Amino acid sequence: MDQAVPLAAYLDMLVRWNRRMNLVGARTWQEAALLALDSLPLARLLDRLPLPAAPCVWDLGAGAGLPGIPLRCVWKRGVWHLVEAREKRALFLRQAVFALKLEATKVFMGRAEAFMAREGACDCLVSRAFMPWERLLAFAGPHVASGGFAVFMRNESLAGEPLPEGWRLHAEAAYEAGGKARRLAVLAREGQGAVA
Repeated sequence: MDQAVPLAAYLDMLVRWNRRMNLVGARTWQEAALLALDSLPLARLLDRLPLPAAPCVWDLGAGAGLPGIPLRCVWKRGVWHLVEAREKRALFLRQAVFALKLEATKVFMGRAEAFMAREGACDCLVSRAFMPWERLLAFAGPHVASGGFAVFMRNESLAGEPLPEGWRLHAEAAYEAGGKARRLAVLAREGQGAVA
């Protein structure tokens, strides 16, 4: 299937549902398209990471499915977990995953703590705006497998920032979305001690 078709279907769903339940700040199809396009550079970055052939990826606080759903329209590897505590947003995610026939894309409705306790560990953690990166690493970092990655969508570089023990800056990528400079920062988990 042409990748543009499911992306357009997702944007239509997002705009329709957004009128009723305020999923995102975007009010028009064009504004929603900019949010979706902001998710796509992540596919190129993930392809360059030394991930397993079928990685387990967690998207905590998935909200309206950004970046996960647009990304899954173009990046099909492994299993992608969309974790969302708010019932209405989780229902939207489930409907979108079903309508778009996104294989190996799962929605967990509930708190991230419960999800992590159930699932154990991931190969890659992706965050758009769940919580500040330092807090997210303290919260979910122990569940990233040794040699795994945490990817943050940011406005600024992480270069020069002090990192928690056991983490190193693996890569950064700059891109533009909607006329704004954006960055993807990738931290690699080193050593032992990840949840099995």
